[in-house]
Amino acid sequence: MWISVILQADATRAEALSEALMEHGALSVSIDDADAGTDAEKPQFGEPGMSPASLWDHSRVIALFDTDTDLAQSLATASAAAGLDAVPPFTIEEIEEQNWVQLTQSQFDPIRITDRLWIVPSWHESPAPDAINLVLDPGMAFGTGSHPTTRVCLEWLTEQITPGVSVLDYGCGSGILAIAAAKLGAGEVTGVDIDEKAVETAADNAANNGVSLHLQVSAKPLEGTFQRVVANILTNPLKMLAPLLAARVAPGGKLALSGVLEPQAGDVIEAYAPYIALRVGATHEGWVRLEGELPERAVP
Repeated sequence: MWISVILQADATRAEALSEALMEHGALSVSIDDADAGTDAEKPQFGEPGMSPASLWDHSRVIALFDTDTDLAQSLATASAAAGLDAVPPFTIEEIEEQNWVQLTQSQFDPIRITDRLWIVPSWHESPAPDAINLVLDPGMAFGTGSHPTTRVCLEWLTEQITPGVSVLDYGCGSGILAIAAAKLGAGEVTGVDIDEKAVETAADNAANNGVSLHLQVSAKPLEGTFQRVVANILTNPLKMLAPLLAARVAPGGKLALSGVLEPQAGDVIEAYAPYIALRVGATHEGWVRLEGELPERAVP
């Protein structure tokens, strides 16, 4: 049995509090976004085109302790060491001892996207061996196919990828969309992310799936246009990236955006209006996929 203590902290103190907790009795400490799943949710490492913030404005510090730890003393000492006047608001949960690897694996079953496309963790047999199966394990980079925004992008790819088309996955994370595009028959596939670790993970996942991707960090200039462009990020960076992403769509090409909550769709459509007309193409669990097509250039 362990004790999990969940403390509230702002961005200026969360990291210091995390380090202090480790020095004063915690077995492990993690930090996540207290606003996750709301309109205020922010990307962990920033997004392409944004300067990454070190931590969230409203962070949640989660510390694991042995049951025999003097929690009151540990929390008080750690809070003082982090420069806090008092222990932040917190809650406590009891955690049963269990096989964590087995538990983690049990939470990730194969995911059916369509009859044609499945996401399958490496420890599972595919329920549909004749389908296109993406082998992908949960990891540091976001993207296992379980999130609604990833699903609607994968569904779009199954509809829009034709043999040999060029594809850009902007904000590629684990590489799931880029890999899916390649396995669906795309030609040149490029993945871009702000985080080097995500690019490394995407490269590993591509190799595991037997596909070739061109991967790069967003700090490197991106040249050329693509017949299919997909970006599964968040509303604010998508709005800021409107000129860049629209410029990467080839004449006659198609764009799909996700990471947008239904009430935010109008703002994103407005941001892209000077460049490409977008419409709501799909909704799932409160999230939308926006999509549009760039007209072919007029022949003189």
